[in-house]
Order: sequence, then structure tokens, then C-alpha cells
Amino acid sequence: MQTIEVTEARSRAERDAFIKFPWQIYLNDPAWVPPLIIERKTFLDRKKHPFFEHGDAALFLARSEGKIVGRIMASDDPNYNFLHGTNTGCFGLFEAIQDRDVASALLRATAGWLRARGRDEVMGPIDYSTNYMCGLLIEGFDQPPTVLTSHNPSYYAALLQSCGFEKVKDFFAWWLADRTEALHRLRRFADRIKPRQRATIRSADLSKIGEESRRVREVYNAAWSKNWGFVPFTPKEFEFMANELKPILQPGFILIAEIDGTAAGFILCVPDINVAIRHVTDGRLTRFGLPIGLAKLLYYKRRIKTVRLVALGVVPEYRRHGLAEMLVLRAIESVMIKRGFTEGECSLVLEDNRLMNRFLEAIGAVKYKTYRIFGRRLDD
Repeated sequence: MQTIEVTEARSRAERDAFIKFPWQIYLNDPAWVPPLIIERKTFLDRKKHPFFEHGDAALFLARSEGKIVGRIMASDDPNYNFLHGTNTGCFGLFEAIQDRDVASALLRATAGWLRARGRDEVMGPIDYSTNYMCGLLIEGFDQPPTVLTSHNPSYYAALLQSCGFEKVKDFFAWWLADRTEALHRLRRFADRIKPRQRATIRSADLSKIGEESRRVREVYNAAWSKNWGFVPFTPKEFEFMANELKPILQPGFILIAEIDGTAAGFILCVPDINVAIRHVTDGRLTRFGLPIGLAKLLYYKRRIKTVRLVALGVVPEYRRHGLAEMLVLRAIESVMIKRGFTEGECSLVLEDNRLMNRFLEAIGAVKYKTYRIFGRRLDD
């Protein structure tokens, strides 16, 4: 029997090994998009990431005969547990070779870390909280992930299930290939509600990103408050995300719906920068002192033709005003049509968000990926 040793990654060298391990897993996976190493370092930096102002996390590496064979992150978010009256921790950033012993050892280390903090349940994959990347891909392995979505080998679900994990919740990703048909259907809807439409829709002012992100955060927290897994963004977390997205945002990609001068809804779209990042195969923007990766990124960035609808939210009191439909219509007009984006992804949509799933199907989108959150009790 092989001996699996799991240790916490504390040093800079161990953190770097944690970040670079996925290259071992995805070497022959044509759909994988390698992360940018500089972005991963910032995401995992306890001094830079605002999650650590209220939560905690630990990184673990699994080794067999001295070779790294897996990794995992354990995280604890007191804000989530206080809001939901739960006692749950999370695992995320899970990567492992196809070996149950390795997966089991990593998950035991996570469980031990969470038990030490008094938690009695675990769910994931969730990177810190549901406000960040989450969900294990269980359908749609042949298509590359869009920006801010995950990708993994097909055997990961079986590894988790063999360790006692069961389904908690599914999310869907929808692909919109025919923007013209969607536009036609939405314009007919807009014509019907126009006489009673009180809202005005404007582009967010990117020169005032701090002020605009505050408005969007307030709508987001109000709109998502009843959703499964919701935890409110703190002001610093939302500012962190806004700064991360700012380099790829363009005018018109954030639209805000206002009624009587008050923000009532928003839609956030981003160019699928993964189309460009996948060409930076080593995850480095510089090599041998030269900006080779950066040059590739900038070259392919100009050729992006896909966009991702990251978030769409309307505060509860205005949900029957047609704001969601009007925001999607304006996004297709001002983002996809005007700027030459030919296809788009709408994700991640909760499986029980029937209104949104039916709406996306009605405008011609096709459900092409499914992501799953798994969970189990820690005392089993």
C-alpha cells in the first residue's frame, strides 16, 4: 500500500508548488485553461485577499514517495454560518490524481482542520465562499471554461462520492449561439411592456468604479439574499473583485437599471478572457525577463468573440417590472451586437431558479454544462 502524506502548505515554496500542481493533472486536457500564476498568488495571499478579514483558510498538499499527487484548500466563513444558522466549512481548489486514497487523505485533512474550528459539515468545491469560483463540473467536459468558471477531470465526482460526499446543489451554464433570435424575442417582449416601463438603463461609469461598484453590491446583496448558498459581499471583497475585473471591462459591460434615481437592477458581462489566457500555457506573463506571455495575452485578447454574463440581479420589489428581460436585451444590443461578440455564456444559474432557466431556454440558449456542490457531515 502506498503511503500518502498530507501537510499544510505554509512556506512560499509550498504555496508555489500548490499553485503549479494543476499542470500535472491537465497536461493532456485540450479544454483546460491554465491560470495566471500572478493572479493565483494574489488570490491566495492572506495579506491581500479581503476574505481573510472575516474568514480563514488553509492549503494542503498530498505527497506519495515525495511526489505531489494532490492539493486542497479548507476554508471557514463565519459570515455564511451566522447568516444561515449552519455550522459548515468548505473545501476548494481540489486537484488530485485518479486515486481514492489520495482524495481521501486530502479530504480527511480538510475535515480535521474544520473540526478544530468546531464545524460539523463540509461542502464544496467552493473557493472561500460562493462569491468566488465554485462547483465541480459533472457535464460538459469537452468545452473550455469561460472566465471565472471551473474545469476538472471527469473522474473527480467519483472520487468525492467514494469518500461519502453527496449532491447538495447543481448550477447550470447556458450557451447563447444565436444572438439574432434572442434579440428578436426580447424586442417583442420589450414592445409589450414599454408603455408601463418606468426604469432607465444606463452604462456604469468606469471612471467612478468605486461608486458604481457600491451601487451594484447593494443590488446584488438584496437580489441574492434568498438564494441558496448566498453570503453577502463585504465592501472590501466587492472592491477586490471590481479591481480584478477592471482591466477587461469595457464601457457598456455593466448596465444599471434605475427607477426614480435608485438602482433597482444590474447586469454584469465580461469578455471571455480565457480565450486569450489559454495561449499562455505556462501561466507566466514574463519569461527570461521578457513579456512573452503578456504579448500573447494582448494579441489574443483582441480576437475574443465570446462574452460571459456573470451576474444579473433585480431587487425583489421590482422583479415583476420586466427589468431582467430589459437588461438582457440591452446587453445583447450594446455588448454582443455593437461590439461584435458572436456568442455568449450565461452562468452560473441555480438548478431551482426556474424563472431564469425557463427564460434562457425561451430566448434560445442551450444548457451545456452542469456544476455540482457536494457535501457530507464531518462526524460520519
